[in-house]
Amino acid sequence: MPKAVLKNISEIRRHFHRNEDPIYFISATNFNLLGLDEWCKNFKYICYIDCYGGKHPNVFCPSEQPHAEFQSIEDINNYLLQHKEVIDLVKRRGGKPKFVFLMFDEETERLSKELGADVWFPKAKLRTKMDNKIETVRIGNKAGVPSVPNVLAEVKSYEDLQKTCEKAGIGHDLVLQSAFGDSGHTTFFIKSEADFRRHEHEIVGEGEIKIMKRIDCRGSAIEACATKEGTIVGPLMTELVGFKELTPYRGGWCGNEILSTAFPPKVRQKARELTFKFGEQLRKEGYRGYFELDFLIDKKTGDLWLGELNPRITGASSMTNHAAFAHADAPLFLFHLLEFSKKKFNLDVNELNARWADPSMIDSWSQMVIKHTDDTVDIAAEVPETGIYKMREDGSIDFDRFDYHRRAVESENEAFFLRILQPGDYRYEGADIGILVTRGRSMTPGFKLNERAKRWIHGIKQGTSGRPLPTAEAGPALADPAFKIM
Repeated sequence: MPKAVLKNISEIRRHFHRNEDPIYFISATNFNLLGLDEWCKNFKYICYIDCYGGKHPNVFCPSEQPHAEFQSIEDINNYLLQHKEVIDLVKRRGGKPKFVFLMFDEETERLSKELGADVWFPKAKLRTKMDNKIETVRIGNKAGVPSVPNVLAEVKSYEDLQKTCEKAGIGHDLVLQSAFGDSGHTTFFIKSEADFRRHEHEIVGEGEIKIMKRIDCRGSAIEACATKEGTIVGPLMTELVGFKELTPYRGGWCGNEILSTAFPPKVRQKARELTFKFGEQLRKEGYRGYFELDFLIDKKTGDLWLGELNPRITGASSMTNHAAFAHADAPLFLFHLLEFSKKKFNLDVNELNARWADPSMIDSWSQMVIKHTDDTVDIAAEVPETGIYKMREDGSIDFDRFDYHRRAVESENEAFFLRILQPGDYRYEGADIGILVTRGRSMTPGFKLNERAKRWIHGIKQGTSGRPLPTAEAGPALADPAFKIM
């Protein structure tokens, strides 16, 4: 008997509502796929950090076991997959388990196989290849998605860099990016030899580098999913970048806004078209499933340039998957799960994309990732707990109640805070305190933090305190981890 084909959104939603196979999102926190458990039966989170104090019914955090210092999210996931309590949970719940991750490597794949689980993402080897910023330029060129005028080259010295740029005709006011890494750590602004000397050890000897002409631009993000029926495209979001109130890293991502009028209609439409083209090229390259593109929008001309590809879910995914269109139809990540489920489906992707492009399908939300920005190290004593907060007329912030739904935020004077930093953790420059989600904008029309956002940030930080380190601990063990966890 042939398998039934899912023919519309209603049937897709029903399919996941009745899903029997256990699906697990395994990561440091459940932030990236917040709320997916309410769309998919038997969907659970296995996390290293308990943001909810044990109160979230679908989040499982095993007890702390001795482990080597984590160097990446992959290390965290591999630790979790070898934890007896995690292994017991997966075996106890039975079925044919499916794992999804924010980041994973070949060791993660091996450990998943040992547990009898399928990894519902393209192979780690392919994902790593796609994640290479140099490869992104090449894929974009094939797809007709232009990057900022650039040259790809190995840099041996400042003189060598100057010669390369002269030959390429991109000037000497530059942005350099290494092949891999978080933009807050691996993007270098080079205008002089002094700038180069500051970052020389991170540039020379790193192989091929993306060397871009520096432009005056706005950052934006857009997520999509490459399926066998075509590429499904989400909304264009603004990016919060480098705000000193939120992050110590110049050029570091620190949040997003989603709103229908974030950019002019022509820019929004162009971004959607380019994302669709890029997704279709990814399908040709053998990649399928969820991905995100950063576009740089020239302030003067409105031109769109490809910034980078994240072949995975991202820090913006919770915004995409909670937008109005997600509640009207289905979250974008549900189509990723559908693609890997091997369930047959027929979708009119063009019709779906046209509907999701409608401004009425996008409501206005903002998220801010709040880091410890002082150049200090101590032990976190108090950190605001996860839940709903209210802002008084004088701008002060009060905890109202525990909740794990961001939709519980009713007005712009309320916010959902997800605690990342736990009491007892080291609090160092760049440590994530938590994520604050509000209705409305956090930036002005000129893309500066607005006063309401500043009050929210101040209120959360006021509720965060530390105690001095024991003298014996104030040593090299407190190095800032060079990776972000979301």
